[in-house]
Amino acid sequence: MSARFAPILFGFVLSSLMSFIVSGISTLRNAGPVDGFFHLWIGAWLLSWLIAFPVVLVVAPVARRIVNGLVRP
Repeated sequence: MSARFAPILFGFVLSSLMSFIVSGISTLRNAGPVDGFFHLWIGAWLLSWLIAFPVVLVVAPVARRIVNGLVRP
């Protein structure tokens, strides 16, 4: 894969992992360790990821600019 796709791939991986972990914690906290937990978790994760991926693509450049303004070169 070309390096020009790195920011999109980074956003894909970051949003996938973060939404997977957070939706798992949230689902466990709200539903508990019930039968069908994995199905509930995957449903929550998919919706979360569908929102998180485009948000990460938009917010990551803003976050980079903020961080660059806060640190010394």
